[in-house]
Amino acid sequence: MSHDKQMLAVTNNGQSEQVIQLIDPKNEKLLDEVSIAKSWYGIRFSDDDKKLYVSGGNDNIILAYAIAGRKIGKADTLTLGKPWPVKISPAGLDINNKTNRLYTVTKEDSALYVFDLKTKAVVKKIDLQHEAYSCLLSPNKLKLYISLWGGAKLLVYNTVTGKIGSEIPTGNHPNEIVCSKNGKYVYVANANDNSVSVISTATNKVIETISATLYPTKLTGSTTNGLALSADEKLLYIANADNNCLAVFNVSVPGKSVSKGFIPTGWYPTNVKTYGSKILVANGKGFASMANPQGPQPIKKTDNSGYQTGITDKKKVQYIGGLFKGTLSIIDQPSEARLNTYSKQVYANTPFSLQVEKEAKGEDGNPIPMKKGDVSPIKHVFYIIKENRTYDQVLGDMKEGNGDTSLCIFPERVTPNHHALARQFVLLDNFYVDAEVSADGHNWSMAAYATDYVEKTWPISYGGRGGTYDYEGSRKIAFPKDGFIWDYCKRAGLSYRTYGEFGENGKANIKALEGRVCPGYDGFDLDIKDVDRVKVFKHDFDSLMAINQVPQFSSIRIGNDHTSGQKIGKISPIAALADNDLALGQLIEYISKSSIWNETAIFVLEDDAQNGPDHIDAHRSPAFVISPYVKMGSVNHTMYSTSGILRTMELILGLPPMSQYDAAALPLFNCFSSKPDLKPYSSLGSNIDLNLRNIAVNTSSKRSESFNFAKEDAAPDLDLNEVVWKSVKGEDSVMPAPRRSAFVKLELKSDDDED
Repeated sequence: MSHDKQMLAVTNNGQSEQVIQLIDPKNEKLLDEVSIAKSWYGIRFSDDDKKLYVSGGNDNIILAYAIAGRKIGKADTLTLGKPWPVKISPAGLDINNKTNRLYTVTKEDSALYVFDLKTKAVVKKIDLQHEAYSCLLSPNKLKLYISLWGGAKLLVYNTVTGKIGSEIPTGNHPNEIVCSKNGKYVYVANANDNSVSVISTATNKVIETISATLYPTKLTGSTTNGLALSADEKLLYIANADNNCLAVFNVSVPGKSVSKGFIPTGWYPTNVKTYGSKILVANGKGFASMANPQGPQPIKKTDNSGYQTGITDKKKVQYIGGLFKGTLSIIDQPSEARLNTYSKQVYANTPFSLQVEKEAKGEDGNPIPMKKGDVSPIKHVFYIIKENRTYDQVLGDMKEGNGDTSLCIFPERVTPNHHALARQFVLLDNFYVDAEVSADGHNWSMAAYATDYVEKTWPISYGGRGGTYDYEGSRKIAFPKDGFIWDYCKRAGLSYRTYGEFGENGKANIKALEGRVCPGYDGFDLDIKDVDRVKVFKHDFDSLMAINQVPQFSSIRIGNDHTSGQKIGKISPIAALADNDLALGQLIEYISKSSIWNETAIFVLEDDAQNGPDHIDAHRSPAFVISPYVKMGSVNHTMYSTSGILRTMELILGLPPMSQYDAAALPLFNCFSSKPDLKPYSSLGSNIDLNLRNIAVNTSSKRSESFNFAKEDAAPDLDLNEVVWKSVKGEDSVMPAPRRSAFVKLELKSDDDED
């Protein structure tokens, strides 16, 4: 907010076009908007409101826009260093115009930079040891408060001495900072702890921790990440990104804060400000997973009503990473009666409760227990993670389910085992991944949660703005507070092993997997066939069977359904899917013909569904449940999710939920029967030459040459989608328009309280 309260500045840091906006908060109108090449968290007006300073993200600059007539003018540049791949990335910033100093903290080289605004030069750099998020000057400008996002601390920098004076422990993932006008109290939001630390600046100690959750739970999943005080500073508004709400607390007596209720917001609120009696909330993902009736494909805009096929314009392609358009909620400060109504709405919107955390809604006699401690006849769980396909792409040709054949490019001829498994066991045509891309997908798949670090940084790298893929155990700040499912297995004393997920060739990415990674099993490498991975699995499985040491939980990665596009010399998309299909069939067959089949369940899903169209929703993807206890030959239209599969596995293994998401998700009870059918699965041979390579020199193959397939999702998804389509349908074919819409799970309760 500008100091004269006449302008609200917004920085939009999503995957597609990034812009800076000026908004009139009084009249609720957009004043101006400019595009910015790269940006991230960090925006502040000068003391006289004549300049707007904005983080330039991985360009490693601060842009100083001239503001005149409530319009955005040209920008000066303050340079921290050379652009990416130099790792700096400025985040939060603040300004003292009297001393001509600008302060900014960084998330890549974890430092505080101090600029001289007259010379535009860096006059000081201090190593902070951990990734920083925000910085805020005290009202008298003598202190600079710095939140260490990756360090669980608030640092106090003395602007006079130029040194760090104090370190104050906070909760996990401290981010936004707010200071009272008198400077006596500082509030820090802690995303991974769902809390706010209240700090006395007289003692530099936390005098109170406010829990922002809807229920008294330690489970992650509220993601507290934004703060604002009311005009009279009696109320504190707290943005809970993953609960889609504001928590409201009376903080008029510091140290004795009282909860007043909750206010519903849009999807993933990231920031909150106040303007008089108005509350302004930035919702990072807008309202819902929106339709993209003409994408992803080359398009041009026709009019306000939609899009049509025409010229290539990547900025207009409706890719999943760019579907979520941020919104600004403008809310009148509610009366107590209205706040009570709002609170009821927030609770009605939220499927999580202490009851479902303790006991899932199941049925007696089902092989899936309803709560931790109950016994299941299933003793071994195999969890198979694949890469990036939608339901329609693979199973859209199955008449038994809700598919669109026009979008099916890997039909039964290419994926006979996928189809056979769906028919022999259960077809799920209403399953949705919780993630958008692989960066958050592998976190959702292994923890039922993606931290605020993951959610706020993947759009940058996926938008081609720099950044590393550090989301599968390679960077601690991306870890959920209590770890991944393997950490839970370890604490529970369960045996577990991984094949290519968060570890490969015997080397673990995280501590919990040390000594638990199958030697010789490769992770993400599109030059290695999935059928060869299965050979390694079989050998390892036999060795473990021989000593009666098959783990209770095994995670297995077979991800060649990702494909290498049409890059010359690489395995063709059809062959890659056929390889993945045959590997899946062989893997299921081998387990089903073993002596432990009678006490086994296998769950198969995609980590995300980003690389293709689906006529129901961008998140819908193939998923399989395979066990003697499955209702054989059934078709199940129930809405399930990644978190629901995790909850099902947790109940089998006797594990607690890992987040509010899996605690609240619907387990797959009605896919299972109490009477086992021990018939094994017999895999089907491939109809495709698995050695089929890309040899054609065409537009798509030339485009594919520049793609990076060495790491997950390093290749540009929009281009990859199109070249995969053309490899199947022909170079001159036009990819049809996927039709996607939002989905909402409704629970209608009858008089006897049954769903």
